[in-house]
Amino acid sequence: MDRDTALDRVERIVDAVEADTLPVPVREVWVYGDVALGLDPLDRLDVYVTKDILLRGDPDAAEEFEASHGVKGVGKSVRAEWAREHPDLIRANSNGYAAPEKCLAAHLLPDDEPIHLEVCNASFEDNVTQRLKGALARDAYEQILDPRGVCLYAEGQRSPTALEKLRNGEFAFPTLGAALEMLGMDESEAADAVEALKSYRAEQSGTTVRGDVV
Repeated sequence: MDRDTALDRVERIVDAVEADTLPVPVREVWVYGDVALGLDPLDRLDVYVTKDILLRGDPDAAEEFEASHGVKGVGKSVRAEWAREHPDLIRANSNGYAAPEKCLAAHLLPDDEPIHLEVCNASFEDNVTQRLKGALARDAYEQILDPRGVCLYAEGQRSPTALEKLRNGEFAFPTLGAALEMLGMDESEAADAVEALKSYRAEQSGTTVRGDVV
C-alpha cells in the first residue's frame, strides 16, 4: 500500500469513529509500525483501537438477532442500534457470538487492503506492556505489539496535528530492536523478537483483525 493511500484510509477511520454509530464505543485510535515510521510503500497498515465495553444490554435484540441471523449476543457485546443499521456487517466468533473486533473491522475496513486492526479494551500503551510480558512468558515473540505508535484520537477528540505530521514524516522512532530494549528486553531477545515479528508479518495478507482483552 502506498503511503498516501494508507493515510487516506487512516483519516477515513478516524472520521468514522467521530461520526458513525459503531458496534461498540471507541475511545482511542492509534497507528503503529510502518506507517508511524514514514515508510513508503507500507507492507501493512497497522491500526489499534481501544474499545469500551457496553454497560447496558438489550435482551430483546439478543433474541431478535439470534432468530434472524443465528448470532448470539447482539445488544450485549455489540450495539443493537448498530446491528439494526448494518445487519450485513454483523460478524460472529467461532461460538456464534457477535464479535466486537470483527464487527469493527467490517465497518471500518475494506476486505481487500493490507490492513491489520488490533482491538482491545486497554489503551495502546498499556497493551504494549502486557503483550510484551505475555510474549516473554510464552516465548511467543510474534505476539509482541510494536511500541512505535502515534495517537490520532482519544477520549472524544482527534489530534489536531498527528495526521499532518504523519503525512510529512515528522515522527522519529528508534529501530524496533532498540524500542524493545527500552522496554526491558536484552539485546539478543530483542533481535530474536524482531525476526519472529518479521516472519509472522510476511505470512499475513489482506485485511486481518485481532481482538484482545487485558
